[in-house]
Amino acid sequence: MADSWSSSGIDVHLDWRPESGRTGLATAIRAAIRDGRWQAGAAVPSTRALAQDLGVARGTVTRVYADLAAEGYLRTAQGAPTRVATAGALPASAPRPVPRDPAPRWDLRPGRPNLSAFPRAAWLAATRRALHRAPMTAFDYTAESGAAELRETLAAYLARSRGVIADPARILVCSGFSHAIAILARVLHARGADEIAFENPSLHIYRNIAAANGPRVVGVPVDDHGITVSSLDSPAVVVTPAHQYPLGVTLAPGRRAELTRWAEETGAVVIEDDYDGEFRFDHQQVGALQALAPERVVYVGTTSKTLAPSLRLGWMVLPRFLVEPVRTALAESGARPALLDQLAMAELIESGAYDQHIRRCRIEYRSRRDKLLAALPDSVLPQGISAGLHLVLQFPGEVPREMEVLAACRRRAIGLEGLSGYWIGEPQREGLIIGYGAAAKHAFGGATQALREAIFEVT
Repeated sequence: MADSWSSSGIDVHLDWRPESGRTGLATAIRAAIRDGRWQAGAAVPSTRALAQDLGVARGTVTRVYADLAAEGYLRTAQGAPTRVATAGALPASAPRPVPRDPAPRWDLRPGRPNLSAFPRAAWLAATRRALHRAPMTAFDYTAESGAAELRETLAAYLARSRGVIADPARILVCSGFSHAIAILARVLHARGADEIAFENPSLHIYRNIAAANGPRVVGVPVDDHGITVSSLDSPAVVVTPAHQYPLGVTLAPGRRAELTRWAEETGAVVIEDDYDGEFRFDHQQVGALQALAPERVVYVGTTSKTLAPSLRLGWMVLPRFLVEPVRTALAESGARPALLDQLAMAELIESGAYDQHIRRCRIEYRSRRDKLLAALPDSVLPQGISAGLHLVLQFPGEVPREMEVLAACRRRAIGLEGLSGYWIGEPQREGLIIGYGAAAKHAFGGATQALREAIFEVT
């Protein structure tokens, strides 16, 4: 097995086996330096300490260090600890460590809620009530489907807030959408679905997760009315009908009916990612697609946008024929949200505090969207503004290019994303994806002003 050494304050995990001897140890240390686990300029363990921890002769480590110093990986000095060479002095064959991008000063990255709005007091109260009411047996190994209290509460909440047709027996609790798409892709592939379609554009992370679990991923075009159902020819498809991500269009009523009819006629499965359905501003709430075909549509919701991504708390409302296969796959995955978080979430909904929190956030996000729109110059075309936590900016004509605007934003420490990275295949359009949820309330004005200046610089 691999040995590790970590008391020096740096991660010195070594993929090394004793039988590989001195040559293997040198190779393992080179790999640690190339991977950045032994960071440039950091002190390495003393020869005595590393030899003791690895169970080898001190002379072996001394000779390895000497060899690596001669090769340029380590640097030594009289009376000073041996250190990893600085990035500029590493051998040409060793990839330079890639520096991490610092957190932006002005955070307009999409897909993030306002974390400062997390209802700490309400969550704490809900957790206390959950602890007080939970029987001793609740702290045993958790049920594969999730806490019964949460599934019963979700069935009622989703019915009234999103129009979802569900009963607790068809709801399974998962660790967010990433977990859900991994499980669903695995189950569908095992049932013969060798392909899964995604809207084009869409978030590449979920496409990669689906592909890693068996099915081949293909893209389906999106127009001003949502996904083009006539282009579908896959046994499963992932859609964001309430607020397409990232373009922001809402799936038109005719397309909704067409999509569910297609699923029923072909036996396909539609996976509905309702990632921000609670946040609609300009029109009456758009109900869940699942209500039109509950035996063909898998509804997936999470707390990532309403509360916080780090809760890793989500739920699937499944067609009856998928409940047992997905439950089995969930159990095999070994991942599930913490029981206490599930019970607290149930309490939060039951008490009405969750609805109150959603209403407060909806008012705040609408205000932010309006301020952002007011700050934008007339030369840009905002899209997807009726809902959610982001909008898309497109620039008429051929200039400026997306990369030019992104560069101007980076110079001002503005964090946002370009549309080009979301396409499957060649980018079909350019633009900016601007999130207005992440910035702290006191910083939002400065963020919008910095963005305005960046756009004016290149237009």
